[in-house]
Amino acid sequence: MKSPAQLLMAAVSAVALVATPTAAWSAELPTPTAKPTPTAKPTTTTDKAKSAAPVAPVDCAKVKCIALTFDDGPGKYADKLLDTLKKYKSKATFLLEGQYVKSRPAFAKRMVVEGHEIGNHSYTHPHLRDLTEEKVREELDKTQAIVKQATGKYPTIIRPPYGELDSRVQAIATEMKIPILLWNGGSRDWATKNETAIYNEVLKNAKRDGVILMHDWVEQTVKVMPKLLVALQKQGYHVVSVSSLRGAKGLEPGAIYPVGSELDKDLFVDAPTTDSEMSAESPADNPG
Repeated sequence: MKSPAQLLMAAVSAVALVATPTAAWSAELPTPTAKPTPTAKPTTTTDKAKSAAPVAPVDCAKVKCIALTFDDGPGKYADKLLDTLKKYKSKATFLLEGQYVKSRPAFAKRMVVEGHEIGNHSYTHPHLRDLTEEKVREELDKTQAIVKQATGKYPTIIRPPYGELDSRVQAIATEMKIPILLWNGGSRDWATKNETAIYNEVLKNAKRDGVILMHDWVEQTVKVMPKLLVALQKQGYHVVSVSSLRGAKGLEPGAIYPVGSELDKDLFVDAPTTDSEMSAESPADNPG
């Protein structure tokens, strides 16, 4: 029989074993882990749908709109212009020459894919009034075909080179079931090739439902476009394609828009009158 002293020693040893775990037991204890760092909320299908949802069309009957139109393209700077338009959520109307669609079909295709409007500006930019009816049809029909081949869509509007019209051109447009687009404000970018001058000229001519004549082969036009779009938006303008403007929807074949623009004697100072005025900045590197 154990003495009281022996019993006391056994009790002390038992307490020590409970209070001080062995190394083997300690290894089995769960190791504390760092608190996980919060992560960004995963993107849900609903979020993706919201981000991919198309922007609602602008109602120009309710807000102030303006259309920037670019002739003689696709020009060699058109890709940079398209980047800017995309960044500032703006739409434009491009009046394409068939010979340059042949040179740069990818640019023309991108214009359509990104929701811009495309028009027929002839194949070689001649003075249509100097051509026979057969040649006028050839210039316009050839461009319709090559634009459709490059983009999958036909041009929906015609802008005659230099804005020159006569009854024959209008009759052919009517036969083709396409309206005619002129303009009611200019940039004179082809003449000045100066960023400040282009910026000031456009803002001077800006008005509600304005159709501004510009050129995507003028490098200075493309360079000043970010500044110009910001200025227009600050003035409350939505930059849209021509077909979004008031009065431009459902135009009859051969009809001229803006209404009465063909009677404006000052209109044509905004456009070059000869090819030589455009030769310093060719719209294509290798036209054919």
